[in-house]
Amino acid sequence: MNDLVLSVGEFVAYLNQTLETAYPYVTIEGELSNFKVSRGRWVYFDLKDEEASVRFFGTVYALPGPLEDGMTVRVSGSPRLHPQFGFSVNFQQITPVGEGSIKKASDLLAKKLEAEGIFAPERKRPLPYPPARIALITAEGSAALADFIKILNARWQGVAVDFFDVQVQGDLAPEQIVRAINSANALQTPPEIIVLTRGGGSAEDLMAFSDERVVRAVAASRVPTLVAIGHEVDISLAELAADVRASTPSNAAEILTPDRREVLRSLKQIRGELNTKLIQSMKIKKAEVDRAKSELDKALRASFEASKSRLQVASRLLMAYDPNEALRRGYALIRIGGKVIKQSAALKPDDIVVLQFYDGNIAAKILHNIEKM
Repeated sequence: MNDLVLSVGEFVAYLNQTLETAYPYVTIEGELSNFKVSRGRWVYFDLKDEEASVRFFGTVYALPGPLEDGMTVRVSGSPRLHPQFGFSVNFQQITPVGEGSIKKASDLLAKKLEAEGIFAPERKRPLPYPPARIALITAEGSAALADFIKILNARWQGVAVDFFDVQVQGDLAPEQIVRAINSANALQTPPEIIVLTRGGGSAEDLMAFSDERVVRAVAASRVPTLVAIGHEVDISLAELAADVRASTPSNAAEILTPDRREVLRSLKQIRGELNTKLIQSMKIKKAEVDRAKSELDKALRASFEASKSRLQVASRLLMAYDPNEALRRGYALIRIGGKVIKQSAALKPDDIVVLQFYDGNIAAKILHNIEKM
């Protein structure tokens, strides 16, 4: 019998080839122990049960959030034998299992994110109302999608919807949701709102919406966010990080859009009120115009009478200064060569003068001056 003798390096290489062929990807469930993070990046822990313990290794980027020893988790990864550090499973996915562990993981993450201000009310942004364009992130063919679109179309028309199909539960859900949020933010024609929604489910079904990667993506979105998860008992962390939360997909559509029937009724009522106010305003303006017209008529009449009176005075003055009036009263004008003679001394005997009377002119000859009496 010839025994195969291998070097240590060859044994490690052969064993890893066998593992890659027989167990390329495994999922193990157990109790978390010896959990630690080194240098803010590398993660080490063990999974154990009553019969055995297995070592795991990976990075913080694959963590769903803070974890603690004693939690029950389901871990997926690739088993490997490291040349220096021995056997471990390189994990890619960790999921808390059971209501107790799920709640514990959520509480730990909530405490961490709250300390960072992720849930602070002052970070919340108002949503455009109603929006002209939204990005909708949910599962294709789901009741959440059908309910949201049905209510949206029933309440309001003309809202453009960019749809992103994602898994809303399971190991792949967090990564797909994060990718969809980033893609919505990168659209050439950006939406006004990102809506992330799904229907109800168990605590385990809704875990993706309390995954740290999803929560941070919601909080970091440049586009305002609305998260609507169809449950009432617990609130997911993504809802706390969103600008607005809704209780159900249908409620999300109700928050985003007005009811067009109510809008039409309101517009009809407003039109009636405006017509009433317009009629009242016209009546008031007409009364003001009538009053102004009456006052203007009085002012014009008074002005006319005053002008008439001034004209009569001026006419009397004009008549008083009119030479013809003096002639009419028996006076006469004496002229020589067209020049009016004002003094008797200007006349000499034998001067021919023209006497202008009221009704005509006569020529006369001066005989002599009459001495003043």
